[in-house]
Amino acid sequence: MTSPGGADGADSTETLTRLRDALGDRVDTSPDALSAARADKSGHAAPGTPLAVVHAASIADVQAVLRIATATGAPVVPRGAGTGLAGGANTGTGEIALSLRGMNSILEVRPDDLLAVVEPGILNADLNDALHPYGVWWAPDPASRAISTVGGNIATGAGGLLCAKYGVVRDAVLALDVVLADGRLIHTGHRSVKGVTGLDLTSLFIGSEGVLGVVVGATLKLRRLVPGQVRTLAAVFPDVRAAAAASAAVTAAGLQPSVMELMDATCLAAAHRLLQLDPPAGGAQLTVQTDGATSADEATAIAQVLCDAGGTVEMSRDEAEGERLLQIRRSMHPAMETLGTTLIEDVSVPRSRLAEMFDEIARVEREHGVAIPTVAHAGDGNLHPNFIFDGPEVPQRIWAAADDLFRAALRLGGTLTGEHGIGVLKSRWLAAELGDDQWELQRRIKDVFDPQGILNPGKVFAP
Repeated sequence: MTSPGGADGADSTETLTRLRDALGDRVDTSPDALSAARADKSGHAAPGTPLAVVHAASIADVQAVLRIATATGAPVVPRGAGTGLAGGANTGTGEIALSLRGMNSILEVRPDDLLAVVEPGILNADLNDALHPYGVWWAPDPASRAISTVGGNIATGAGGLLCAKYGVVRDAVLALDVVLADGRLIHTGHRSVKGVTGLDLTSLFIGSEGVLGVVVGATLKLRRLVPGQVRTLAAVFPDVRAAAAASAAVTAAGLQPSVMELMDATCLAAAHRLLQLDPPAGGAQLTVQTDGATSADEATAIAQVLCDAGGTVEMSRDEAEGERLLQIRRSMHPAMETLGTTLIEDVSVPRSRLAEMFDEIARVEREHGVAIPTVAHAGDGNLHPNFIFDGPEVPQRIWAAADDLFRAALRLGGTLTGEHGIGVLKSRWLAAELGDDQWELQRRIKDVFDPQGILNPGKVFAP
């Protein structure tokens, strides 16, 4: 048996032979496929060359890969669309990239029970397009919804713009089908609304980033499409602290927008330039959306809170104009790419401390001499600081600034990640949040599910 991180030459040959015997042309060793499997959208790439990319077409394919991996000790990295931002699916030397992208079917839709059963490779946006005729939808709404898979959303515990009202992936999954490291298939959870039999293994797998098992099917909790006009408004503020305080005031007032997004001055200006819009009028912007039967009244009440907090509010006249306002926020990632190489990070704090977190970001910028344009899902306190630098590799000074910022989030009662996951990029800080005892307990849980350490080695629980 080889140690996690790659097989030696003899074992690699045996593993590859077994894979080809079992899966034929679904085993891909082309240079382009191997190169693509090394990286994700974070810009980080795993060292070396993967052994192979296996394009799984069925649960049986996944089971075959894991049985071979168990027999030969070859590491396996489950992979969806490769849109992650923490290096969680990057595949390195001697590792098998197990692609679930081809398993993209909707197996069942039950509008009466508000559930759907899907394979992991279906794209988030494609799923909702298919659900629309049934009058239902799946709520998780990551910014990458058009290009990220449901399986990847589950693996990272993804969120998105609608989290403030509709929750994250953990709130929208009823059951999972999971292939364990030795190839066994288990079914966790239930199709009923309630169910508390035994330990909640479904929740344990959500956000586990492929280190416990490979998700091959999911029973999703759906919502009905509710009639009522969507209302969108944008409020500009003189600075980002004022905008953050205003967003906290909306929450404190008991109002519940479906979307409440904050962009600081640098992000806002970059997005306006990218979209060829006139320069922004303020130093920060909140974009807020309400939905449902009471959307108009809620939008009016929120607009008043934002005006009282010093904002200048523009209310959309129709849904098309509202989408144009949201497009400014959705263009953030390509806008950041115009500023240089970007390390996109992800921390969360209590909503009442959002303004303090922006103070900390400003401090880190000053003390470390780095630019950190930041956007936030202000409705749930989830911030995305973007560390800007030159060159392909993250310099040490950026990691030093990130370390300072992460620890500031923890001091404010927050967390290292709200939705991107730990992957490889944040594993060094995991124990700082969990503490030694909890880190060790979680590491031992990993050992129970994966005693050989072949599932996504080097991710989350770094040595």
